[in-house]
Amino acid sequence: MLLHRLQHSNSRRRLIARFHRACSNPTVDRDPIPNPSNPTSSNRWIIKVISTLFIHSPSLGALSSFFIEALTPSVAYAVIRRLGNRNPKLALDFFEFTKSTLGFSHSVGTYSCLIRVLCETGLHKAAKSVLDCMMIDGHSADKSLLGDLVSAHALAGNYDSAMDLLVKAEEYKCRPNSVMYNNLLNLMVKKNRVEDAVRFFTEGHFHPDTCTFNIVIKGLCKLGDVDRAFKVFSEMGSFDCRPDIVTYNTLVNGLCRSEKVDRARELLDEVRSNGVCSPDVVTYTSIIRGYCEVGRMDEASLVFKEMVVRFGIRPSLVTYNVMINGYGKAGDTVSAVSLFEKMAVDGCLPDVVTLTSLIDGYCRNGQLDDAMRLWDEMEGRKLFPNVYTYGAVINGLCKENRLNKARELLMQLKGRRDIVPRLFMYNPVIDGFCKAGNVDEANIIVKEMEEKGCVPDKITFTILIIGHCMKGRMREAIGLFDRMLAIGCAPDTIMISCLVSILLKAGMPNEATQIVQTVSAKDFNLNLASLSQVCSLKKNMDIPVAV
Repeated sequence: MLLHRLQHSNSRRRLIARFHRACSNPTVDRDPIPNPSNPTSSNRWIIKVISTLFIHSPSLGALSSFFIEALTPSVAYAVIRRLGNRNPKLALDFFEFTKSTLGFSHSVGTYSCLIRVLCETGLHKAAKSVLDCMMIDGHSADKSLLGDLVSAHALAGNYDSAMDLLVKAEEYKCRPNSVMYNNLLNLMVKKNRVEDAVRFFTEGHFHPDTCTFNIVIKGLCKLGDVDRAFKVFSEMGSFDCRPDIVTYNTLVNGLCRSEKVDRARELLDEVRSNGVCSPDVVTYTSIIRGYCEVGRMDEASLVFKEMVVRFGIRPSLVTYNVMINGYGKAGDTVSAVSLFEKMAVDGCLPDVVTLTSLIDGYCRNGQLDDAMRLWDEMEGRKLFPNVYTYGAVINGLCKENRLNKARELLMQLKGRRDIVPRLFMYNPVIDGFCKAGNVDEANIIVKEMEEKGCVPDKITFTILIIGHCMKGRMREAIGLFDRMLAIGCAPDTIMISCLVSILLKAGMPNEATQIVQTVSAKDFNLNLASLSQVCSLKKNMDIPVAV
């Protein structure tokens, strides 16, 4: 709109006159940085005109000389700030124009504003160049600014650049603290760059604190390398760092994830006896989860009772959920229900995870009616099934051959945008219909699944291929096999062996041989020698067998 007005001569003359008055107005501060939250009306107008014209003509060729004269470092700062909110790249172009063409020496505020805008929009390399320019102008970067730049490089995956910025921080006249190093290490661990984080830590560029050790230990435990985590733990005293409850909880969790639950239990006893810190509900819950996951529910129950009765630690919702899930998977629905009822007495309200664990336990134990009763109760409790609830119920229904009900639940998912479909929800239903001989319905379900963005896997294709073969639809089975290979889904030896055997029995030895040759041309690491022998044997017998 403003540019359109400038293109008409009368409007242009009036705006130029107004611009002259604004330039001569003593309220225009030409030295200090204007306060962007409270600019004068003259400043506001000048900033708006220059910003708008620069958007449409980045060379500023559309501006007359007196427009250029109105530009001061303080006005340039405000223009850069305004452009940065709309187009950071233009803000950078304007900065370079004022510096190279007009010879401006920008303030720390201008540099900081531009660097942060560039970091926020992923232009981390440009931000680094502006920082270098800032140093050349004799300014120094504060910790916050350098921290933003380091984080921007790390978030973009340029970890080497991020580490290099911290190592060379003194060149930017900035002395980084442990928080900056810890933030970088934490980002690297979250992005699964644990080895890079450990390498940076061991190179000794900074003095670590307890938080630093906790991050590195967490990363190593995440890799499953608990022994290295304990080695790092043993070095804490050399840096005058004392482990805290976070340290011990991380180690306990790492041991349990590696199925070293007894060693985790020993560490728990050690922590309690040495008095360095007191184990909390997180410590106990990790050990309880560890025992549950290896099916040792008696030990899990003992640790649970010890936590509650002996040490007076109140279970969290997560603790209850872990125990109920463990009992359900072990087939002990009586204990699961008993603990579920105890939750209410303790004032701990169940959530969707609690009910899903109970439903799954019922389904595993063949108590489908109880599972469906609890399913129906969920709405009354204002709890809505999630993807795992659907998966548990659908799988239970398919085991009991109640395919129509399972199909009905899949149909409900069409209207649930909050649930991302997963293969474990669809494969049991597809398998059920194939085994019932209704491969057409199975094909429809696969199509619906794919429309929801769920790609078939090896199990899906195996179910479909064998299902079509059992119906005598060999050509369709071969077409499914070809499609499986086309999307990069690797078959296994068992599936190939079944398909080859069925084709040979159906009197299709050439097709069977073609399957083996096709698979042998691809690197699937399959044992094809036995399959070739089967093909050769059936050919020599020359006895076609109808399905």
